[in-house]
Amino acid sequence: MTPTPPSAPDHTTLSDDLERMLATAASRRQSLRWLFAGAAAIPLAGCGGGADASLAASSSAGTGGSASAGSACSIIPEETGGPYPGDGTNRNANGVANALTLSGIVRSDIRASVAGASGVAQGIPLTIRLQLVNVAANCAAASGAAVYLWHCTRDGGYSMYSNGIVNENFLRGVQEADSQGVLTFQTIFPGCYDGRMPHVHFEVYPSMSKASNAANRIKTSQFAFPLATLNEAYATAGYATSVANLARISYATDNVFSDGTALQMASVTGNPNQGYVATLTVGVSY
Repeated sequence: MTPTPPSAPDHTTLSDDLERMLATAASRRQSLRWLFAGAAAIPLAGCGGGADASLAASSSAGTGGSASAGSACSIIPEETGGPYPGDGTNRNANGVANALTLSGIVRSDIRASVAGASGVAQGIPLTIRLQLVNVAANCAAASGAAVYLWHCTRDGGYSMYSNGIVNENFLRGVQEADSQGVLTFQTIFPGCYDGRMPHVHFEVYPSMSKASNAANRIKTSQFAFPLATLNEAYATAGYATSVANLARISYATDNVFSDGTALQMASVTGNPNQGYVATLTVGVSY
């Protein structure tokens, strides 16, 4: 299924993007509306001390199994950002690779490139809903914190780095957590490249104003998908190479998830025809 390309981004500066996002309370209210919209709505349940709500784990029959959406009041493990972070900490063929300073990078829909690049990533629609909780504050919602999130294409390549897409920056974006600590990304289901279980990378920042510099990140981690969901998604057109790659790897042998996925396994609803929704509670401490 090919997602509808998002509208062209505004060509503003990152500072303008941050100021607009921080000043617009309506964007936070809209995030809550998305949570409760339609049949795929995710119920809210208490987190730890109960001061704020957290996303409840759920899984549709279409995934063939369920997994916890992250244990409340536990800090998610620190993981490598990998070789393709695009956060200014390494280089690509064009020099320093830094998506955080791009105009338009603060957005929910990350399927299209921004800042003059025009590519649009194709694949099964995927909505990612993260709830940030501050373990140091009795698991209160980490409202106002920010997440920079990135992942590979359905073919296993990374924008800004891989052959043919070095000049693209799709499947990367920054969002601010609303009053419940919730943020949402619209993207495509990632493929499986050789040697790794499918995953999504993200960095957590204490505020939007600090999300333009990787030195300010307070957590770098990754999350995974239930195996039944992976098998279901990869049986569809466009993901043929992922089938063979997935057959050669497991969570037990993966170099990131081999020590367990209890805090990093997303709960997934949906199906390949209508798209998936992945939810995860992310515990941080600051």
